[in-house]
Amino acid sequence: MKQIHSIDEVRAAISAWREVGDTVALVPTMGNLHKGHISLAKLAAEYAEHVVVSVFVNPTQFGPNEDFDAYPRTLAADARKLSHAGMDIMFAPSVKEIYPRGLDNGTQVLVPGLSDQLCGAARPGHFAGVTSVVCRLLNICAPDVAVFGQKDYQQWIILRKMVADLHSPVRLVAGPTMREKSGLAMSSRNSLLDDAQRDKAASIFSALIGVEQQLQAGRRDYAKLEDEAAGHIRDAGLETEYVAIRRSLDLGMPEKDTPRLSVLAAARLDKVRLIDNVLVELSQ
Repeated sequence: MKQIHSIDEVRAAISAWREVGDTVALVPTMGNLHKGHISLAKLAAEYAEHVVVSVFVNPTQFGPNEDFDAYPRTLAADARKLSHAGMDIMFAPSVKEIYPRGLDNGTQVLVPGLSDQLCGAARPGHFAGVTSVVCRLLNICAPDVAVFGQKDYQQWIILRKMVADLHSPVRLVAGPTMREKSGLAMSSRNSLLDDAQRDKAASIFSALIGVEQQLQAGRRDYAKLEDEAAGHIRDAGLETEYVAIRRSLDLGMPEKDTPRLSVLAAARLDKVRLIDNVLVELSQ
């Protein structure tokens, strides 16, 4: 596996693949890779002959009081994991490489509406940072396929809209959420939690599963279900940011007969922010 830090070099490598007719997949990450990331990389390999995994802690998606400086950076370990997984390139650019004109003067890509609710309401500007950096990575690598995790479901919906609106010639693929034995969604931020905290954090998933079970049983009092789940998470010792039941297709507000729903949650445990979701296909 090659470890590449410059745009020119990664483009040259991809161009060589293109010359012989090979396809390319991109898996954007912020590093500190875990089994969930590796599962996305392996999924990407099912869709293309070559896989580029980007590792870039993007400063523009962190707010002024968020954990950019504390975000885990494990580049050497990430490289070993990707090499063992058989990836072709780890693209690990510097901030200057991605934002050559500086963070305050760079072009932004905005997806209005969707970016301002749920996690976007709690983290103003976060999704503008996400869409702006993903758009750059897609332009740099020009992949046939880009793979993202379902755990960041709001991000997934926003990126789908961005790609559709900009007529980007890339296929987006979502990989399923990988979980620890407790049900806790795998996340790079889990490394900031001790064992006792991880047990508490598993309450997020159990709350979401409880909502799914109630929905399957026929309940449609969405607001009350959200409140009950939020209370379950609070009782475990977390600060609940939100629990929301939305249409899976576009995160709009559901009707009583909406057949496909997403139940999303965000909560904080000490200084660590955690998100999760479950998708619900109603049988009645």
